[in-house]
Amino acid sequence: MDPVIVHLGDISQHMQQLSKGFLFTLVIGTTDTSLIPGITIAGAKPELTHYTPAADAEYLLLGRCRVIPIVPMTPDGKPTPALITRAAIKLTGAGVLVVNAGARVRPNIPIIDLQGEPGRDIRTGLAINRSVVDRVFENGAILGENLARISKAIIIGESIPAGTTTAMAFLVAMGYDAWNRMSSASPINPRDLKITVVREALKNAGINRPLEDPLEAVSRIGDPVILAIGAITIGATKQGAKVLLAGGTQMAAVLAFIKHMYKDVLSNVAIGTTKWLVNDRTADLIGLVREIAHVPWPP
Repeated sequence: MDPVIVHLGDISQHMQQLSKGFLFTLVIGTTDTSLIPGITIAGAKPELTHYTPAADAEYLLLGRCRVIPIVPMTPDGKPTPALITRAAIKLTGAGVLVVNAGARVRPNIPIIDLQGEPGRDIRTGLAINRSVVDRVFENGAILGENLARISKAIIIGESIPAGTTTAMAFLVAMGYDAWNRMSSASPINPRDLKITVVREALKNAGINRPLEDPLEAVSRIGDPVILAIGAITIGATKQGAKVLLAGGTQMAAVLAFIKHMYKDVLSNVAIGTTKWLVNDRTADLIGLVREIAHVPWPP
């Protein structure tokens, strides 16, 4: 797929460093939300979704998986997008770093651990204990600051099954209209199921008006990956790095997190995605970015 970059500022000239080699950071995590039948196809069975991020990370670095015998697949046998990511990294000669934000299954490769925890099912109304959220944010920001000393051009990707559902919950909790605007890895976007899950999560979390604190929103109905990517990006951009968020509508949630935590760095951030996602009629990444950051399209 041809890449599409949604610019949040004039960072294109800085991202030209990518042609000279750059740092690709994969942030992994899990939540028990992925165990809800039909919510995600990031695993042949719901219980296998907890292995997907670890296996993605292993394949990205090694070209093979260790925690499972084959690459992660959808229920109908389609392989993980990590195959494309690995090919792109090989072509560009990028360095790769894996960050564990809170994965149920740890990959058997060298990683940086932010001392987080897997998220619960967001329908419980308490996704991650607040003390853990605060710790991951602090550690992520420290990591971002140090990554910026290594490279001024950083790309951050993610692997977290059911991440679009938790991202929707986070965005709604922060006051954004994310209903019916989140993408899906599935050819048939289970939008009604996602909405039902998010409504139950909001009710059980006691959220009936927008929250002001993104850390509290993550704690109640978010996920560890939104938290970690947001923290790393804030730390890196405050040190002068330019960050490309590589992903889909989940990165809109990261963008909102950054805006509410430290909006001054938004001009150093962009979202890189595919034309397939931009043209997805069941989602609206461009609209979400406009709402969050007031960015005109096309850039």
